[in-house]
Amino acid sequence: MDVPGDPVDGRALAQPSPVVAPFLLNKILAVADADGVRWVRLVEVEAYGETDPASHSFRGPSNRNNVMFGSPGRLYVYFSYGMHWCANVVTERSGVGAAVLLRAGEPLGGIEAMTAARNGVRLRDLCRGPARLAQAVGITGADNGAELGTPTAAGRTAWVLDDGVAPPARPAHGPRVGISRAVEVPWRWWVEGSPWVSTFRGGGPGPAGSNAVGRRSS
Repeated sequence: MDVPGDPVDGRALAQPSPVVAPFLLNKILAVADADGVRWVRLVEVEAYGETDPASHSFRGPSNRNNVMFGSPGRLYVYFSYGMHWCANVVTERSGVGAAVLLRAGEPLGGIEAMTAARNGVRLRDLCRGPARLAQAVGITGADNGAELGTPTAAGRTAWVLDDGVAPPARPAHGPRVGISRAVEVPWRWWVEGSPWVSTFRGGGPGPAGSNAVGRRSS
């Protein structure tokens, strides 16, 4: 795989999701399949945990969310609104339902394949939003439960890599997108000023259509 960076140490993912989420900013998400490799720099993420009313894991394990309660460093992939796949990285220790939603990325490699997967949309919109991101890099429900760095039955392998670009020292953060519970919890983090960050829509305070809602982490 000709993608710069080393796999993130699994111990870094075995922490609470609000700790892991800002850590993942500026990391590389790479996905390889028979057609090649596609990779992006993560610029926006959201944290979810089992004590969080907005989380899929809030009411305990189920057939849908049991991957969230598994070991850290796996993909939790769910179907959203009956139309789109969204990808998360499982965090914490086994038995604790926590994950970080991968919300947006800057396209870096395999852009032609990403554009084809997204039906020719403009570059800026390839990976702005979790469903767009998953579609662009080729993650689907067949990858649910896959361990990072391990091939799935679908023939894909996903990695989270560190290429030496550090997370922002004080990342922007604010309310999460498109939720109806715990809307005040500022568990969305993003790289301030990045044109690849998704558009804010509803859920928490702040003007709809702004990607600058919230405040910097202190």
